[in-house]
Amino acid sequence: MSKPASEHPAADRLLVVEDDAAQRLGLQQLLTSWGHAVDVAPDGRAALERIKASRPTIVLSDMIMPGMGGLDLLKALKEDEAGDITIVLLTAQGSVETAVEAIKLGAYDYLTKPIDPQRLKILIAQIVERNDTLREVQALRRQLRDRGSFGQMIGASAPMRRIYQVLEQAAPTSASVLVTGESGTGKELVAQTLHQLSPRAAQPFMPINCAAIPDNLLESELFGHEKGAFTGAIARRQGSFELANRGTLFLDEIAEMTPAMQAKLLRVLQERKFRTVGGTREQSVDIRVVAATNLDPTVAVKDGALREDLYYRLNVFEIRLPPLRERADDIPLLADAFIREFASRNHRDVVGLSDAAMAVLRRHTWPGNVRELRNVIERATIVAKGRLIEPSDLPALGLAPAPGPDATAGAGLAPGTTVEQAERQLIDITLEHTGGNKTRAAEMLGISLKTLHNKLNRMKAEQA
Repeated sequence: MSKPASEHPAADRLLVVEDDAAQRLGLQQLLTSWGHAVDVAPDGRAALERIKASRPTIVLSDMIMPGMGGLDLLKALKEDEAGDITIVLLTAQGSVETAVEAIKLGAYDYLTKPIDPQRLKILIAQIVERNDTLREVQALRRQLRDRGSFGQMIGASAPMRRIYQVLEQAAPTSASVLVTGESGTGKELVAQTLHQLSPRAAQPFMPINCAAIPDNLLESELFGHEKGAFTGAIARRQGSFELANRGTLFLDEIAEMTPAMQAKLLRVLQERKFRTVGGTREQSVDIRVVAATNLDPTVAVKDGALREDLYYRLNVFEIRLPPLRERADDIPLLADAFIREFASRNHRDVVGLSDAAMAVLRRHTWPGNVRELRNVIERATIVAKGRLIEPSDLPALGLAPAPGPDATAGAGLAPGTTVEQAERQLIDITLEHTGGNKTRAAEMLGISLKTLHNKLNRMKAEQA
């Protein structure tokens, strides 16, 4: 027995507007059997009264009816600014042109009669998912207004608000997204937010760091392999594309892929099909790809690190994450969130930062960005002696004041120093500072360990 309309969530309430009694009853019974709460009306004017009473989210309306037809109903709802109601028009084959015009006026879609039940079921599911996403975005807008955050992303500065606007536009679609920004700015967090706000949210989210996987294993990691495809392939293994089907695949440090691997990825994105290593059969895949790089993508294309055709394929939406030094106003919000997280996790009675400690954080240039701030706050929360974090609780290493006018001279750089020379000197100084620890040096420089090795190998070759 179906629930009464009052017990169904708003996204589950439908109104069928149809002047033919038999068709009206048939649609009502079909939709009710799928678990929806369904109201009915014989024409547009009666529908307006029912809408005022029950506030359905989805209206299925016949196009041609005596009195007020579907097109006039659509116009009336738009004039009434009933933006939370999704309208689908039902039309005879000969009225398709009118139905297309109705979509331009704001209808979501149209179905031709006789109605294909499977097509109707898919369409209703799409609308419900879309409305769920829109409601979540509205909730996030309220959260941003009240708490200065957007989902898991924290910040209320102008640069972050611009990013949230792009996220709102991109999330409900399946379009590819390219996220750029320095290491530690939160590129994977952007990908997770896109996934959580999309109709794919209930499906897998699969992150892959392209720089962390050896080149000879990356193809198998992405596309899987068949038993016996290579030495050590003792069984068939699913790749990330197969595991993330219907969900989202996040490819971090995309420019670290070899050109040959980038070409294979481009083909999959274009054809939505892939073949396992050692396989002979192509498999279709429904997947959204979010890619990220800490390089300037236009420079990476120019230097040959990123294929131009792959760049344009991925760059339907581009989100550039600003470094923390460009959104210093967000430091108090971020620090407060991290203090709450780590105080709770470590059972500490720390509630905030002293003014002096906050001044230290604001002076720092944060080469490691949000990741560095998070690590600093975690340590400070653990070692703090009182309820407030003081400057003495902050690590001295790396927390120097922002560079002043003499910083260039202090760094040993002079006008006329080339970018290559400056990069070489910076790498040497950082390695010396870390005692030769390349992993730590890569973190401080804001690049991957693989990128650091590539730069060192290039520098060694140039010296030879």
